[in-house]
Amino acid sequence: MTVQLSFTFMIIRRIPCNPIGGRNAAQLASGLLRSVALWVALIAVPAQAAETFDQAHARFARVLSAVVKNASVDYAKLKAAPAELDAYLKDVAAVPATEFARWSEGERLALLLNLYNAQTLRLIVDHYPLQSIRRIGSLPGAAWRERIVRQGGQIMTLSHLENKIIRVDYREPRMHFALVCAAVGCPPLRSEPYVGARLNEQLDDQARQFLATAGKNRFDAASATLHLSPIFKWYDEDFIKPAGSLAAYVKPFLPEAQRNALADPAKVKVRFTDYDWALNELKQP
Repeated sequence: MTVQLSFTFMIIRRIPCNPIGGRNAAQLASGLLRSVALWVALIAVPAQAAETFDQAHARFARVLSAVVKNASVDYAKLKAAPAELDAYLKDVAAVPATEFARWSEGERLALLLNLYNAQTLRLIVDHYPLQSIRRIGSLPGAAWRERIVRQGGQIMTLSHLENKIIRVDYREPRMHFALVCAAVGCPPLRSEPYVGARLNEQLDDQARQFLATAGKNRFDAASATLHLSPIFKWYDEDFIKPAGSLAAYVKPFLPEAQRNALADPAKVKVRFTDYDWALNELKQP
């Protein structure tokens, strides 16, 4: 920027000023100065937007605290007042890719996890009322193939965000405990956003909460059988690669009694529970 500005001012200084053409030269110089000022303002907008992005994700925090209770969502309330959610999605979309790349890995992953969950909430609200996210569109999986996600100058699908960006660039298996696709079978939706400074702690907590849900995950010591959510079947490689087996991966996150009973992960049988695709909607009294 400095070189270009210096060059512009050098041109202005070289404009001939004489009694006859002085007025025209002054007008030209003034026009150039206004152009430079406009150029500086335009290139400064993205940087300013990124620098002032709230890493606490306060807008999304207000959304979650208002509509999430015990991992269920009050979609009717959110549909009636979606402005805060829309403003958050707009803030995320405004962060330039170059600035995003300079954030810490935790800050980047936190934003992407929040973006996935926020955009899923917006998608459900757009089609609410409905019984399941799978009812969106005429073809199976249509909800995850809509180009509705805006981030870093790109427009993508939820599937692309999850499978081509988060899973590829971060290789963090605990992401599967954080992404919530609006189904009862999903891990619990937190009533707070993910933040870079506490991301590791939050992801560990998500893993423990999910593995403590007996209807989805449990270890039966009598039969040496580990019952796991289908999430562990769909994304088995993400868990097996860092730990050697599904049992070895989940053991540290199981409730204490089950963890102690699971002495040898190599001797455990794995069975998968059913996945409940019903909407994770807060039931009204």
